[in-house]
Parts: sequence; structure tokens; C-alpha cells
Amino acid sequence: MKTVPKPTTDDALIQAFLDKGGKVKKGETKPQPHDLGLSKNVWGNKLTKEEKAARDAVDAETAKLKK
Repeated sequence: MKTVPKPTTDDALIQAFLDKGGKVKKGETKPQPHDLGLSKNVWGNKLTKEEKAARDAVDAETAKLKK
């Protein structure tokens, strides 16, 4: 993805910010909540109790296999 500056961006303003000690840094994002359904057209819907139980059972199995 190309970074194209907006025509309203004033280069002198940006340079003044950097000259005063301002820094440009990349922000961090938080991880998604574990119980969000992110597939099969259920974006943003929480898992049901049955789905959570199935997920936890799989997580417990993988934990046993890792030991």
C-alpha cells in the first residue's frame, strides 16, 4: 500500500514538529478477544456456551500434547 500524503499536509508544519523533538512511531494494536467469532459470517458475535466448551476442550487437548 502506497503512502500518499494528503494535499492539505503542510511539510513545514511536519518539519517543525520533528525539529522540536517529535517522533513518528507506529502504534500498537490490542489482540482480538479470544471469544469473538471471526469466521463463517459471524464477525463480532460472541461464542455460545457450547462453542466455548468445544474450544476449551480442544485447548486442553493441545496442552496435554505439548507436555
